[in-house]
Amino acid sequence: MPAAVPTDEIYERYLRKAIAEINELGEELARAGDELRVPVLGSGHPLADVFLLKFSPKPAEIEEGVAFFGRSGQAILKSLQRLRIDPLAVYGTNCLKFGTEDPEDAARWLTRELHIVQPRLIVAMGARTVAFLNELTFPLSQRLDPDAEGVLQRFTGTIEALVTPDIDESLDDQAAKTRFWNAFRALGPWWAEQPPY
Repeated sequence: MPAAVPTDEIYERYLRKAIAEINELGEELARAGDELRVPVLGSGHPLADVFLLKFSPKPAEIEEGVAFFGRSGQAILKSLQRLRIDPLAVYGTNCLKFGTEDPEDAARWLTRELHIVQPRLIVAMGARTVAFLNELTFPLSQRLDPDAEGVLQRFTGTIEALVTPDIDESLDDQAAKTRFWNAFRALGPWWAEQPPY
């Protein structure tokens, strides 16, 4: 009888596979663009527990080609630190990779990202993001309530969701920042209850 494969080795195999698949998706997105349309790629751990999702990239993200680059990324990093959540357990991306593509293409790319990362929780930022997520053809998914900010919802049998206001729209107004934080901070208790691998 063959010896059991250690858990660490299994995880490393999944990680290598996820990295290869994320790189392949990035290459496909690059081929879909051109000199004027550069894709904004997801960033973070390819097997993250937490999947941050915004609707579309902002100019700083487009310039760098990386999701959550700039002000929103800094605000999220500070929020994660306040909640004592390891930023290395997080992956962030946008529904739209170029900001202008056909929604069907964007949905296909986002579905692939979700299948690759296999998060435990999606943080859906803003009503447009929730609407986009609700339109995905994702196996066994349930519709999310866009008005249930800060409340954990079931997205699939293995993925929960947390709806927050749009981080980009929350940065320049104190009341909006407070509303975002009040919803986002539900991530802290959720994180604390997660079993370690």
